[in-house]
Amino acid sequence: MKRRDFLASAAAFGAATTLPLSWAHAQSRAESLRVLSEGAANSLDTFSVGVNRNSIQATWNIYDRLVKFAYKDVGDGVGYYDYFNIEPQLAESFEVSDDKKSITFKLRPDATFHDGSPVTAADVKWSMDRVVASPIGASQFRTGSMTSPDQFVVVDDLTFRIDLPQPDRFALPNMALTYPIIVNSKMAMEHATDDDPFAMEWLQSNAAGSGAFKVVQMDVGEKILFERFDDWKGGPLPGFKRILWQTVATAETRVASLVRGDADIAQDLPPKDVQNLLENPEVKVIGVPTSSFQFLGMNGALPPFDNKLVRQAIAYALPYDDMFQTALFGRGRALHGGKPGVPDTITYPQESGYDTDLDRARELLAEAGMADGFKTTFSYELSQATIAEPVALLLQEALGKIGIEVEIEKVPAGQLGTLLQEKKVPFYFEGSTAYLADPDYFFRVFYTGDSRWNFGAYQNKEFGELVAASRYEADEAVYEAQVKRMIELVKDEIPIIILWHPALDTGMQKDIEGYSFTFHRQLEMKTLKRS
Repeated sequence: MKRRDFLASAAAFGAATTLPLSWAHAQSRAESLRVLSEGAANSLDTFSVGVNRNSIQATWNIYDRLVKFAYKDVGDGVGYYDYFNIEPQLAESFEVSDDKKSITFKLRPDATFHDGSPVTAADVKWSMDRVVASPIGASQFRTGSMTSPDQFVVVDDLTFRIDLPQPDRFALPNMALTYPIIVNSKMAMEHATDDDPFAMEWLQSNAAGSGAFKVVQMDVGEKILFERFDDWKGGPLPGFKRILWQTVATAETRVASLVRGDADIAQDLPPKDVQNLLENPEVKVIGVPTSSFQFLGMNGALPPFDNKLVRQAIAYALPYDDMFQTALFGRGRALHGGKPGVPDTITYPQESGYDTDLDRARELLAEAGMADGFKTTFSYELSQATIAEPVALLLQEALGKIGIEVEIEKVPAGQLGTLLQEKKVPFYFEGSTAYLADPDYFFRVFYTGDSRWNFGAYQNKEFGELVAASRYEADEAVYEAQVKRMIELVKDEIPIIILWHPALDTGMQKDIEGYSFTFHRQLEMKTLKRS
């Protein structure tokens, strides 16, 4: 199949995709990449109010961080981020003190921002101060014991230090996440105000970074044109000089453009379209089981879900294999079954210990005093209907077999989060992800507290004490024992039913290489190239 000229294919999208002359004069398609996705970035900042996930795809590639997670190849040609291997990026090196209460970073002496000005430790401090000045950023940094600007210290122009009140193994990984972007503070402060001292509003629509790509043109909701920053010092220069990222809301159109050769990469592919692309020899699909998870939430603050036996009964009644194949076409990693009780490993999420057993489900309902079943509602947000609707219908049928009558409620897009925050929904489908891979971090976020993220409204005194004790535990054997006990508790009490890690499926032309998967599930542009 002959590919169409890149410029012609872009023009076919109409006036909304009009490109600057630098794109039209591209010497070769080998230097240019065209990416189509369902959604669009609504900000060029990582933690402005209302920022959406697509914005990470922009900020990840136009800003640097002091450090990054390394990538590893497990033999399938994909680079997988390695949470336990952190490397310098904008920093030339870093050192953790002997008492593990400070981290010192030496900046690359030749690193510059896109406007040519040098990157200094003062820029780094201003950027970190900005993180803790934001409620969103401060909430994440708090997980690494970073709460105050006083902890961020300029030692000299190229040396920056973070001081911690106690050793915290989450401090360094936090510096490799999406939030701590290094901003050109002098440029940003030109747009600061008394009400907005960190230029948050200006940074939503303007980039002030030192990353591998610059933003040449941005039409909000339609497209962003990136150009490689040839003076980038944070790693090997990317394989593409220009990347055009366009929003195409309809999956069928994205797939058709990919198959015609008009697009190089198509993101946000529904499972049914993935199946068709897998049968097309002209393109390829890379599917990576993600660190995100999808689950059934049972509100333990509301009857009858406050009864452990009811939650266990539901966990035994579900048709896991049918849901996995019907909703995801088997694209991902299922998390049902496995060994109940004490786990073999401390990786979490892991297999739940539950599989389909209707007789056991009926026994548990009877033991709970509900042999005749009960009525409840099951909710999902319309924005997740592609996956959630088949799950809901299969769940409704299966629970009906043990006497539980389920009414399905479809929640308008954008409203389920508010309802979950208010703990008003008894039973529902949802998904989430944990940026930090440590199991105690997962448990602290999703199984304790009063936030919306404690999806099952789980309250257990022993569990809470274990979460608190494990946070700063330095003895690996003690930590492992603590985590195994926590896993044992949640297997037994099953606050939520984690179904699977869905695959992140990305369609692309066969000559695109260097695809890398990272924790935020957005496109890593820096490693891509054309063979």
